[in-house]
Amino acid sequence: MVALRHKHDWRQVLVVVVYLALVLSMYFEPACRNVVCLALACTFSFYAMTVNHNVMHLSLFNDTAANRLFRLVLSFCALFPVSSLIPSHNLVHHHFNDDGELDWADPKHARFSWNLLNLLHFPNIIGPITFSHISRWARVTGRADYRAASTQESIFAFGLTGVLLYFDFWGALFYVVVPQLWGARWFLRVNIIQHDGCDLGSQWNHSRNFAGRLLNWFSVNAGYHTIHHNRPSLHWSELPEAHAREATGKMHPALMEKSLLWYLARTYLFRFSRPRPMDVGVSERAAPLGPVPGEPEPSGESLVPPAVTT
Repeated sequence: MVALRHKHDWRQVLVVVVYLALVLSMYFEPACRNVVCLALACTFSFYAMTVNHNVMHLSLFNDTAANRLFRLVLSFCALFPVSSLIPSHNLVHHHFNDDGELDWADPKHARFSWNLLNLLHFPNIIGPITFSHISRWARVTGRADYRAASTQESIFAFGLTGVLLYFDFWGALFYVVVPQLWGARWFLRVNIIQHDGCDLGSQWNHSRNFAGRLLNWFSVNAGYHTIHHNRPSLHWSELPEAHAREATGKMHPALMEKSLLWYLARTYLFRFSRPRPMDVGVSERAAPLGPVPGEPEPSGESLVPPAVTT
């Protein structure tokens, strides 16, 4: 039996299993093709993307082959090669703009006056930017191991989806592809939700957090984003305690939201303009972003996918 690296990671496996069960039930059983099941599948598609994010930082299993297999499954869940998060998220997003260039997913890329359009079109704006940079990164750095992993993930994700479309085009389109795209696109929107109006040059005011218990249970504590950015090697189960110990009292209290849905409503539906940038003092900027002293960096496997053999 393949062992999990961390005892709490059964929750991540559960989220992915529930999502796949919903999608496959709708595909194979017409009685499950209803609005409730579709809504649940789209919701768990997003939660599966938070699992995707986590396992790109800290692998789920002790066995390398099991981790590769799980990444193939996650690629099908999201309909894109999940190893692409290595350059776009781990190596770029976590450093924001410290190289003098905008993060590929920086909220500033969206420039509509009507803030709702920034949210809705954010995936359309940063998607091409991100994948263009990923292709260049893989080519310039000569990452043969990344290209092999990404190719296998793409073949599995699009191949399996293509087979489902072949045997039942409309069933697969509405009940498989729609949830796949829903989760992937909302995962991209998380960047503008969590960082728009924040101070990306600040040590503590760079991210917006969401404290909802239900959200954090199913999204495996994705709401605690400040402490995750500052300590990316920390396991997701430790984020609430670390947030309370280190971030509370240091970050601006307005950056801890009680409800994601209420924040979305008042920010994108009940107002026209986007949030104003945070105003922080110079002294608060003194300490650079990064792990706390003495904490190890993420392991090599968590930063870069291992070489894939055929």
